[in-house]
Amino acid sequence: MRTARYMSTVPASSSPTPAFSSYPLRRVSWSGDEVPPGAWWARVPVVEQVLREGWEPAQLNVLVGENGAGKSTLVEAVAIAFGLGAEGGSTGSRHSTRPTEPGLAECLRLGRGAGAPRGGFFLRAETMHSFYTYLEDHPGGADPVFHEMSHGESFLSLVGDRMWRRGLYVLDEPESALSFTGCLALVAHLHHMVTTTDAQVVLATHSPILAALPGATVWEVGEWGMRECAWEDLDLVIHWRGFLDDPRRYLRHVLED
Repeated sequence: MRTARYMSTVPASSSPTPAFSSYPLRRVSWSGDEVPPGAWWARVPVVEQVLREGWEPAQLNVLVGENGAGKSTLVEAVAIAFGLGAEGGSTGSRHSTRPTEPGLAECLRLGRGAGAPRGGFFLRAETMHSFYTYLEDHPGGADPVFHEMSHGESFLSLVGDRMWRRGLYVLDEPESALSFTGCLALVAHLHHMVTTTDAQVVLATHSPILAALPGATVWEVGEWGMRECAWEDLDLVIHWRGFLDDPRRYLRHVLED
């Protein structure tokens, strides 16, 4: 794949991070490295857009979209490029069970704010069980025994313990473990963190509750790539509202023989 393909030809996001931002992540762009032949992720619209145009995240970013749209692929690559553990963890985490990362992180260049912290945490819902085992096998503090908690309790406990200071916090579908009230608790914690510590958050979710984080820039990911969207205009929100208003209207389409 020729490098000229990703030379910027389109203006960056309409809501960029300020030029003198002290946030850990000012810009995500193509590193200039050769894209491996046959790299499937290079054909994912959101990834292709970021490599071509770059992406300037806000302080609080929520990515929503259907399964397979590429939001988790992008946030995972950003986390790895920042130095966070690919399967979850803090900066420099060595936790790894079965490496499956596609190589996108090596093709990303991250622009950092002046004097920005290099610490952070990656909460990757699908690998948290093995991450808890890693913490038990490598004790380094006063962590509780996460395996003895419910799924949701362990997530919220981990968030409260690891996400409270300045840094970059990447979360991939944390709602998978959380109830309605658990999602509200996570919203409250993240809102408090970003307003009191100047932390930065990148969150991929299917939850309309998490997508409603106050002050968040919401990015809708799909076949068009990535675009800013108001919460009330998200397909995610429209479909949930329609289902809650009349479940039968949706269910008859999937239950018909």
